[in-house]
Amino acid sequence: MNGVRSFIRHFGAITRLTVATFRAFWRSPIEVRPLINQLDVAGIQSWSITFLTAVFTGMVFALQFASSLATYGASMYTGKMVSLGIVRELGPMLTALLVGGRVGSGFAAELGSMVVTEQVDAIRALGADPVKKLVAPRVLACVIMLPLLTMFADAVGLVGAMIMTVREVSDVTPKFFYLQVLDTLWVVDLMHGLMKSVAFGYIIGIVGCYIGLNTHGGTEGVGHSTTQAVVIGAIGLLVSNFFLTKLFLAIYG
Repeated sequence: MNGVRSFIRHFGAITRLTVATFRAFWRSPIEVRPLINQLDVAGIQSWSITFLTAVFTGMVFALQFASSLATYGASMYTGKMVSLGIVRELGPMLTALLVGGRVGSGFAAELGSMVVTEQVDAIRALGADPVKKLVAPRVLACVIMLPLLTMFADAVGLVGAMIMTVREVSDVTPKFFYLQVLDTLWVVDLMHGLMKSVAFGYIIGIVGCYIGLNTHGGTEGVGHSTTQAVVIGAIGLLVSNFFLTKLFLAIYG
């Protein structure tokens, strides 16, 4: 409940920071070097946790479906069930939660440390915009990298599901599983997950930066902000996932 109240209380301020961030995107010059650094932090350094999460989730998901469908003699169709669940929901959602916990908390800790040591005030004193220099590159990096990580997670998750399905179901070969996936998935299913991941990337970046910039209380406050960024970010991801799913199903079916 504390996390829910915190999310509602900060929603207006996060919206204002969002507007300032979008304005900063269009103001020259573009901060290229900070953006490249944040692309590395948000994407390249997150591939290992994405890989482990996706492959074992795909394997567990396939194991559960193969066992359940065997009751009805339909275990050979595990690929159809697993592929849709991974691409539409598990791939983008689990990737966002884990990357958000890692990256969002990192943003909050980094910016929080800059606030308590008055580095952000120094940036303002020099006439620079902290939103453009600190927030915009981080948010943009998350928006760019999360769809890429999601595609990676989808592919790895399906490979893990295929391995487990072939192992558990005697009538299924890798080729048959592959054909089942192709028969089930359409471009709209891929876009369903990727459009979600764009929104998730924005939520991760903006929440982490907002919490970091509003840190107070010294080093103890930095620790509190780190925890708060994870809680509020996770709630934001779960709530937005529900509404985005309702929206996309209403539009695309």
